[in-house]
Amino acid sequence: MAHIGRRGLLVGMAGMAGVLAAATTAGSAAASAARAGGPGGAPAPGSAPAFRGMWVASVENVDWPSAAGLSAETQQAELVALLDTAVERRLNAVVLQVRPTADAMWPSALEPWSQWLTGRQGEDPGWDPLGTAVELAHARGLELHAWFNPYRVANHENVSLLVPEHPARVHPEWVVPYGGKLYYNPGLPEVRAFVQRAMLDAVSRYALDAVHWDDYFYPYPVEGEAFDDDAAFEEYGSDFDSRADWRRDNIDTLVREMAAGIKAARPGVRFGVSPFAVWRNEGTDPLGSPTRAGVATYDDLYADTRKWVGEHWLDYIAPQLYWPIGHPQCDYEALVNWWSRTVRGTGVELLIGEALYRCDAGSATEAWRDPAELSRHLAVAAGYAEVRGHVYFSAKQVVADRNGAMARVVADHYPTRVPPR
Repeated sequence: MAHIGRRGLLVGMAGMAGVLAAATTAGSAAASAARAGGPGGAPAPGSAPAFRGMWVASVENVDWPSAAGLSAETQQAELVALLDTAVERRLNAVVLQVRPTADAMWPSALEPWSQWLTGRQGEDPGWDPLGTAVELAHARGLELHAWFNPYRVANHENVSLLVPEHPARVHPEWVVPYGGKLYYNPGLPEVRAFVQRAMLDAVSRYALDAVHWDDYFYPYPVEGEAFDDDAAFEEYGSDFDSRADWRRDNIDTLVREMAAGIKAARPGVRFGVSPFAVWRNEGTDPLGSPTRAGVATYDDLYADTRKWVGEHWLDYIAPQLYWPIGHPQCDYEALVNWWSRTVRGTGVELLIGEALYRCDAGSATEAWRDPAELSRHLAVAAGYAEVRGHVYFSAKQVVADRNGAMARVVADHYPTRVPPR
């Protein structure tokens, strides 16, 4: 089964659709059924504070800015419009991508300005997007979670296209080309130390509410290609039974060290990860989920997300549950159940990543054509006390709401604005 996360989601911006509608009988009935039958004794939807977030992707100008090279005034106006839409939709948090490809959406001394701002990597956009976003979000009662990608360097394989002072050009030995992209090598301790410094620079300078990582650690497998970390494994992997164990330890170490670094730099800033939703299939591991996914974070991305929860390295985890209820390989409710059991008793909050981008009247999948599908997701999740909220991918779909699914969620589950926690 192919990964259906955030790759290739460059859908054109559509206009705002759907005035927030009244709750429907079907949505209310689904919510009542979930509350009656689900474990955990969760409160009714909308009756308690819960996280209501949206991802704002900057890579490839997916959400914001809408195009590279816009004026500083236009970029800021677009950001304001997105934050105002979050308020209108009764959301209470935005997850803003500020380090999409080993670059920066703030004046970093360690990495160049992002090309997705001006169209030219390293060019000053004339303002501080992250600093401004924090102020604008907080003024609206929204949390600002700064979304960083640890290891992706570029969406191409040509190092010479990077600005001369880019760390990947200064240290070409840090870089691995793979699948048409460039990545930092997670197996090198100096790489791990550098990417942490780059991210902690923002933590130390801005009143962030959280640091947020997505689903990219080691890259998703590309058929017929090998990720060339032979030299690093030979130098650093001799104490491990397999390369896979060594790779997982590399990512474990990054997560553990980053968690400590955040707390040291700015106590109170939370740390969350939004992984691909399948840790392992139960056919591979009895501790895994009752799924038959073609990708598993443990085996393919070398990301032991279940361990990170158990070790309390995270404050929250937001798995991307991007399948409909009843999906034959990856059923939404089965995954909510598995993740709820995984976080139970750990103190790690569970947020659910929702595939708003798939909600489309023209979808090839019947479930996603139904405007009530996403609302049913929240009704199901309300039956699990461990679920503390939802995050929607992505911001431009929150604006466009192509089949009215977001309006339905708001009407059925978000009767008033609430604090995020």
